[in-house]
Amino acid sequence: MAQQVPASSTPSAIPAADAASAEANARSSLAVTSPNYDAPPAPTRWVRPLRLHLSIVIILLLIGISAPLMGLTYEQGRRMALATAEEQMNQLSQHTIDRYRSLFNDGYSTVTVASVLKPLLSPPSVDLDAKTDLMIKTLEGSPYMDGFYVGYPDGAFLHAVAVERNPGWAQAVGAPAGTVFAVRTIDRSDTVPVSTWRFLDQAGTVVGERSTSEVSYDPRKRPWYRAASNGGEPVAVGPYVTATTRSLALTLAAPMAGNRKVVVGADLLLATISRLLAREAVSENARGYVFDREKKLIVHSDEAIMGQVLEGLLAGGKNGHNSAADPALEPIREELRVIAEGQDRTARFEVDGEPYIARISSVGFSDLLRGNTIVIAAPLSDFIGPSQRLLTKNLIVTGIVLIAGIFVALVVARLISRALLALSEDAHQIGNLDFKARPAGFSWIAEINTLSRALASAREAIRTFALYVPRELVRNIVASGQASAGKAVRQEVSVLFTDIRDFTTISEQHSPEEVVGMLSTYFDLMNPIVERNNGVIVQYLGDSIYAMWNAPVADPSHVDDACRSALELKAAIDAFNAANRQAGRPELVTRFGVHTGEAVVGSVGAQARRQYTGMGDTVNVASRLEGMNKEYGTTILVSGAVRERCTEPFDFRSLGVAKAKGRNEGIEIFELTGPSA
Repeated sequence: MAQQVPASSTPSAIPAADAASAEANARSSLAVTSPNYDAPPAPTRWVRPLRLHLSIVIILLLIGISAPLMGLTYEQGRRMALATAEEQMNQLSQHTIDRYRSLFNDGYSTVTVASVLKPLLSPPSVDLDAKTDLMIKTLEGSPYMDGFYVGYPDGAFLHAVAVERNPGWAQAVGAPAGTVFAVRTIDRSDTVPVSTWRFLDQAGTVVGERSTSEVSYDPRKRPWYRAASNGGEPVAVGPYVTATTRSLALTLAAPMAGNRKVVVGADLLLATISRLLAREAVSENARGYVFDREKKLIVHSDEAIMGQVLEGLLAGGKNGHNSAADPALEPIREELRVIAEGQDRTARFEVDGEPYIARISSVGFSDLLRGNTIVIAAPLSDFIGPSQRLLTKNLIVTGIVLIAGIFVALVVARLISRALLALSEDAHQIGNLDFKARPAGFSWIAEINTLSRALASAREAIRTFALYVPRELVRNIVASGQASAGKAVRQEVSVLFTDIRDFTTISEQHSPEEVVGMLSTYFDLMNPIVERNNGVIVQYLGDSIYAMWNAPVADPSHVDDACRSALELKAAIDAFNAANRQAGRPELVTRFGVHTGEAVVGSVGAQARRQYTGMGDTVNVASRLEGMNKEYGTTILVSGAVRERCTEPFDFRSLGVAKAKGRNEGIEIFELTGPSA
């Protein structure tokens, strides 16, 4: 279960706003004072000569600075072109590694998750429809995967492929028109083995089926099966040529947890990386490469050379390619020989007398692929040639434009600087989640007026949005550095879940307006208690809350704080219910579950919408503990991990070991009854 809250601005925006205001005041002071004159409150004609004098000084300074700068522009531009080329290569290399990681993690996650699914332990013929649905859903959720399969110790085999992603499958297995997925089963339970292909459309409807007793494929003889079943852990095999479609692929395989001789595997096509390298080349003549641990070429951005690599593997496993088709290969290999494993750097070398630049990046995100290297290379002229011509033109144009630009810039700056300073103060105010309205200014510049109106609209929109987001949590997220997109880290947290007993019955007996009013009062009571104990409410879940400690802000005493918060919440709710009884309102009897352990916390989600959340078994266990209160007739249940890590004195009552729904491993549970006397 994963919940979230949005992020907000850091409190450091307040001093920034003060600094901007102080700077504006300082500038104003310079404009209206002199050593021998006491300036009146309002500006007078005396100010204008002083400001004009400053304008002349600015012009003279700009001219004096621009002369030597123009002389250095050419060389600096050339260096910038090289730096830009290196940065582009670095970014593309990192992007390629990220895609490589995504491709690898996609398959790795699939096989590791599948390795604990008990239905896959049974022979292919048992619950075939359910297995087929599972494998097709796996392929649909894994866009880089070519095939997903399971091998059994008796030679049985279950294999699902995405026909549309690899046209080679349609031809190899004779798939009928409309086939989107194909599923093969090899059943060796009878004397005569039977191989059956079932062809399905996008909706999962069978559009064809074919069986044969001529079975030549035996998973037990394949490298992926041997490596995984003998090693007893996930393995990466390849690159190699697939048996059916003759595609260059990397296989990830893992033995099943219930039977190490049953192995699940997934094929990932390296053509995906090749197309990525070709599509996102940094220049017209740039090339991309991926080398394995032995410095053998396994991926090339040129489709023809990829074909040569494939032919080399078909010819006997050698790294086949025509060096004449890409003369940069040998110099790149020379660079790889002198670079230590895991080292990243930018290299320069010559190919047939022409200077080249290359970015060499190691792939270190997984031990299974450690030693792989990604290289982006291109002729140096691709970057310097156009830049040199452009720089020459720019030098001429710059000299002409500089003079006119100085005067225009000064005039425009005087028109807009004051308005921009005011808008800057408004922006700092909004950034600090301070929505106090300021008088709207007016400028002769239409764009500034548009910006002012937009800023006012933004203030109103953020003010409305802030009603639904805890402002302190947002500030804490930003202050902790976890507001950037996609940033999530593994760390130890304490998690609390609550739930109101018989809330459905209460809702049925009262109007929606009354229920909403009761919940609002209830949540207003709980939120300050959690925050006072250094926690954050990640999300309101109907009548429940999901709270967390030690994230986004570190809290060394997070276990004690979570326990103390649970006790204070119970006491506050007991008092709240006592008042409800006297007023004839329903009681909101609340149960609590607390657990501590590692979770992945941070901002996750799509680029357009993000959530701050904690995910993992720790969160799930806390939720399960809350639900187990029903079975034990308790109010606050905590795990053994919570009891062990508490440093403050609390009273716990042992309830033994219980099994939570969805978990194989038992949980030692305790009732938290109060602080120790």
